[in-house]
Order: sequence, then C-alpha cells, then structure tokens
Amino acid sequence: MSLLGDLATLSKRAGFTKLLGVRLVSQVGDGMFQAGLASLFFFSPQSMAEPGGVASALVVLLLPYSLIGPFTGPFLDRWRRRQVLFYGNLVRCALVAVIAAVMALLGVGPAVGALALCTLGLARFLLSALSAGLPKVVGGNERLVMANSVVPTLGGIAMGLGAVIGVLMRVLLPESASREISSLVAAALLYLGAALAALLLAPGELGPDGVERPAPLGETLRRTAGELGAAVTYLLSRGTPAAALVTMALHRFVYYMELITIILAARNLLSEPSDADAGIALFGTLGGAMVAGHFLAVILTPVAHERMAPSRWTLVCLVVGTVGQLAVAVSYSTPVFIAGLFVFGIGVQGAKIAVDSIIQGDVEDAYRGRTFAIYDVMFNMSACLAAAVALLVLPDVGWSWTVQVGLAAFVWATAFGYWRSVRALGDEPRRAGPTAAG
Repeated sequence: MSLLGDLATLSKRAGFTKLLGVRLVSQVGDGMFQAGLASLFFFSPQSMAEPGGVASALVVLLLPYSLIGPFTGPFLDRWRRRQVLFYGNLVRCALVAVIAAVMALLGVGPAVGALALCTLGLARFLLSALSAGLPKVVGGNERLVMANSVVPTLGGIAMGLGAVIGVLMRVLLPESASREISSLVAAALLYLGAALAALLLAPGELGPDGVERPAPLGETLRRTAGELGAAVTYLLSRGTPAAALVTMALHRFVYYMELITIILAARNLLSEPSDADAGIALFGTLGGAMVAGHFLAVILTPVAHERMAPSRWTLVCLVVGTVGQLAVAVSYSTPVFIAGLFVFGIGVQGAKIAVDSIIQGDVEDAYRGRTFAIYDVMFNMSACLAAAVALLVLPDVGWSWTVQVGLAAFVWATAFGYWRSVRALGDEPRRAGPTAAG
C-alpha cells in the first residue's frame, strides 16, 4: 500500500480521526503548559542555570511518576480507555486552573511544583491510554506503521505549536507573572476541549475488550503487582518487543542528555546568561530544529517501511542520528547546532515510530496497556539517569565535544546490541503462552 493510500484509508476511519483530534487538542495544551514550566524553571531570572539546577528540576518532575507509573498500566487494560481520556483531561483542566490561581494569588512556590508534577504525571498516563487505544481504531496491524508515523509526529507538531505560542506570550506580554498564567489558562481550556472531544468516541471503542467490574482497591493493587510481573514475563518471552523497549529507553537517555545540553547552551553559551528572554527564544529555535527533523521522519518512515522491516529502520535511524550529534561535537555555533539537532531529530522520531509499531504489532491487546505504561516509565527513568549523568559530565555552558562523541559512541553500542538481539530472534516474536490479563 502506498503512502497516499494509507493516509486516505486512515482518514476515512471515523474512530481514528476522533482519537487523533483528542490527541492534537490535548498536546497543543501540553506545549503551552510546558512552555510555562520551562519559563518558570529554566528561563526566569531567578531560575537555576547550571547542570545541577536543570538536572534537579527534571528529577523532581519525572521521578515520582517513574515510581508509580507501572501501577497505572493494568488500569488501562481494565478501564475503558475512552473514559480515561475524558476524566483524565477534566482533571488536568482543573489542576492547571488551580496552578494559575495559586501563581496569581501566592506566587511561585512548592505548591506550584507539586501541582505541576501531578499534571505532568497525568499527561504521561493519558498518552499511554492514547497509544494503547490506537490499534482499536486503525483497522488492523497493517495500518499501524502509518498510524504510528502520523499520530506521534502530528502530536509533536501540535505540542511544538503550543510551545511556540507559549514562548510568544513570554516574549510579547509585559514582564509579570501574567505571562505564565495566560498560557496556563489557555492550556486548561484546551484540556477541557480534549475531554469533550473524547466523548465523540463510543465508550468501548478504544478497548480493552471484556472490561471487568471494578474490584476493591486492595485487591486491585495486589492484582496490579501480579499483572505487571505477568506483563514483564510476557514481553521477555516474546523477545522482539522487549528488545525494542530496552533499545528505545537507552536512546531516550541520549535524547534527554541532548535536551539538557540545549537548555544550558541556549541559556549560558549561545546567548547572554542575564538575558532570559533571548535564552528561551533561542531554546525554541533549537527545539524547533529537532521538531522539524521529527516532521521529516514522518515522511521518510512509511516509505522506508515499504522497503525494510521496522527493526532495520530502527537501526538506520539510530546511526543517522549520530551524524547530527557528531556535527554538534565539531562546533557549538548556532547554525551547526540547528543542523545537527535537525538530523538528530530525524533519527529520534524515526526510531520511535518504528519501535511503537513493533510493540503494538507484537504485543496482544490484553498486555498493551501495561506495556505502554512500562514504556513510559522507562522513558522517565532514562530522563532521571540522564539528569544524574549530566550533573557529573556537563559544563555550565552545556556543550562539550567529548560528551557529544561519547553519546554518539553509546548510540552505536546500543544499535549493535539491538542488531544482535534481532538477529538471534530471526526478527520474529517468539510464541508466548495463552493470552491472559495477568
């Protein structure tokens, strides 16, 4: 099937169109919300502009969900995912509205950080629900590659658009807390819109199949622990999804190292450290270059998948991304940074699309919610590990040619390990035991 044929087929499926709408509206809100957080934590005059400060902020925001996240997956395999999207976005709307009110009345304090942490954790949970529900609306596994190209990339573009709007608010509005509050209010309204958009889907349209009646909380938690163990055992027994998950988690470590690098470089190296507005504008430019690479990946990946297996495309993308990293290692000038991040963005998104396809195609629906929750947690743990390593090896300006070369070598080693695993499996999932919910 050609690229245009796949796009036409997907666009005709009402369930897919509705689910995509929920994701796009919510991710524009995510971009606006995270732009406000970036402004608060990294690009305000009082923010921490050294590796320790950036690393601490990432750990505080991501580690708690990494600890509780595995216990959310089984709920996606038990609760109707459409209802999760509806109520989850309503809760996000309320949380962000409260954050805006607290900032307006009391200023920035621990309460804002705690509420932001809850909001980000819920966002990751809802993205897992969106990913778990996607195979139910695309009309078969043969469309998953195209769906996994279109949905995450359009979601990333939507998030980037929201971030750009948030940055423009930061730059154009008068200097006051209202700059952050305005983007937060807009994000809250978008989350409300995403909740209402979820109601366009039928209650059971996103699965899971055979929803059970709710069990008491204690029993649910005990079952959750057992079901997580069953999911891990299942993934290991299948082989291919486990190898893909580990590979992508390792690559995400590199991605977050690069993210910390560009935050520090935009603030301390490529602009005057005292000019926070110039720093956040430059960070938006560098991030935009990476998003542009993501957009090109959505065009290249379906074409590549007509010629090679997703596992091979994953390897190609991992290696191609290192070309961009090595370019950044050569020079820290802004044009080279932009070009290198563009190429790196192609590799990051292309590999992720392929891995998403492998996981969704090789994991049965009974385990899919837990798998994506585990996937999410592995991403967050990668970010926390990157924060710890960045604290040890990155200078205050972010850029270091030795670190960039070392990260590229790490990606090559990851690609080699994945290649060996795929070859040992014959690029086919092993047959697991009977399908079970846990």
